[in-house]
Amino acid sequence: MSFLESYVAENLKDPEFAKEWADSELEYTLARNIIRQRNRLGLTQSEVALRMHTKQNVVSRIENGSQNVTLKSLKSLAAALQTDVPSLMQEYDEKQDEKKTSSDLVKS
Repeated sequence: MSFLESYVAENLKDPEFAKEWADSELEYTLARNIIRQRNRLGLTQSEVALRMHTKQNVVSRIENGSQNVTLKSLKSLAAALQTDVPSLMQEYDEKQDEKKTSSDLVKS
């Protein structure tokens, strides 16, 4: 277990930390999956923005979590990345090369 995994496991015992962690996990998962898929396709933020009919800085803000994303924008982003919204919201386990759903994460 890595230092980060140990740290998180220990701190999840604190109800306040656990709530904050759970509240932010989807945003981090979404951002990681957007970046992963964009890189997989070999696209720049500007190219994704062009496909979405928006500007590069919007894609950047979505990726770094500083932009609240509407469902309409999320659908447009998924289309630009040749995927679907549910795929962008699934946790990806790089070690096992598989995606996990949010409910799977709660169980582990």
